[in-house]
Amino acid sequence: MTRLSVHRVSNPRREAAERCIPQRCLTLTVALLLLSGCRNDQRITWSAEAKSPDGEWIATAISQQWSGSGNAYDATSVSLKRTDTSDKPTEILELSHQYATLNLKMEWQDSKHFDIWYGPSSRPADKVDVDFQVVKMAGIDISLKPIETTPTESLR
Repeated sequence: MTRLSVHRVSNPRREAAERCIPQRCLTLTVALLLLSGCRNDQRITWSAEAKSPDGEWIATAISQQWSGSGNAYDATSVSLKRTDTSDKPTEILELSHQYATLNLKMEWQDSKHFDIWYGPSSRPADKVDVDFQVVKMAGIDISLKPIETTPTESLR
């Protein structure tokens, strides 16, 4: 009976790849966990509309909340849109705030004057920041007025 002798040939590339498999698995797992925190979990928490007295414009306010690992954010935007066109609305105001809602009231004085009152919710330490504001659009004067509220007072 013939006896075979098997000798393993050293392959440095293969040995290096086998050593890296656990490191690659760990790197891939960490990357997937980090990416899972980047979801775009967005929801609308409140919305309202106000039509101009002549019916030519509609103002829309939308409060939204985004959540995820390290990227929670609450914001409210107000947009104006002509009612006789299919054009997209034009954003005229962007507010950021601590909680899902804030106090906001929209009112047309006439077809050329639009007022927006805003303020924090009644929750403790809530604050509202104006991030973007348009003061005039298509001949419409837009007034932004901050309000202070007490815990029992609310505009919406």
